Amino acid sequence: MSHTHNGPALPVLGGKKPSYRERVADALRAALIAGELRAGEVYSAPTLATRFGVSATPVREALLDLAKEGLVDIVPNKGFRVTAVSEQQLDEYTHIRSLIEVPTTVGLAATADPADLEALRPVAREIVTSAAAGDLIAYVEADLRFHLGLLALAGNGHLVEVVRDLRRRSRLYGLTALAEAGRLRASAEEHLELLDALLAGDGEAVHEVMTRHLGHVRGLWAH
Repeated sequence: MSHTHNGPALPVLGGKKPSYRERVADALRAALIAGELRAGEVYSAPTLATRFGVSATPVREALLDLAKEGLVDIVPNKGFRVTAVSEQQLDEYTHIRSLIEVPTTVGLAATADPADLEALRPVAREIVTSAAAGDLIAYVEADLRFHLGLLALAGNGHLVEVVRDLRRRSRLYGLTALAEAGRLRASAEEHLELLDALLAGDGEAVHEVMTRHLGHVRGLWAH
């Protein structure tokens, strides 16, 4: 889990720096989204602690947080089972995301401060770097930070939380195959393309990139 320590700081919400437990939970959520932790599988806190190179206590605490969110179920005396998500549910999540994220992001082409957009460029580059390195957990975490940071510029905090929840419930089972085929970097570079379209104030181009980007999400979990 070194990437959660050495990478750029996670966003500070409400002036509060994420605790170590919250950082572990973020990494576990990213592993769920990337499909590195599979639906139906039971994982113990000590096993995951070894896998992520941290102690078992914050992992157990983080898994309890994920259980409250419905992302895992507690299996007495065994550990935690990753909650299964049906294709219909994933379709619904992607559809709701498109209804929210596409028009909101298009609107930013006319309203966002260029300096605020440029501030997201390092995160967009981190997505590309993570893709090139095949670090799927870092990729998912950076992708989440980028899109939530972008949506936050619209000034609607509740909208950001709704999208955060939808993204946590998504599954991108095809990420591994995409990374192994060397095609993940091309998808990652869409974030830079999106930023450039926003900075150019080109709403039509923003709409095209965001629609294509969310279409890739649908294709990724379908794998």
